[in-house]
Amino acid sequence: MEDKWTNEMLFIQLVMQNQQMAIMSLGKLENPIAGKIEKNIEFAKLSIDTLDMIKEKTKGNLSEYEEKFLNETLRELKLAFVSETKKN
Repeated sequence: MEDKWTNEMLFIQLVMQNQQMAIMSLGKLENPIAGKIEKNIEFAKLSIDTLDMIKEKTKGNLSEYEEKFLNETLRELKLAFVSETKKN
């Protein structure tokens, strides 16, 4: 039986999971389990740092699309992080 998930799809899914955790932790998205907005700047930073580590560890091994997706995701998350931390 052929697996329907390609490595590229799995990589994008991994990035999106960390992106969603960071966005929720920045208070930009409702936590579906708690049913409310919850802000946890430290966890947001951990999610962003995890994506930075993934970027470093996969350097030279990503497709053009994967690299662009990861870079754009990190750029947007870092801007959101700075914006949220300046509010405090």
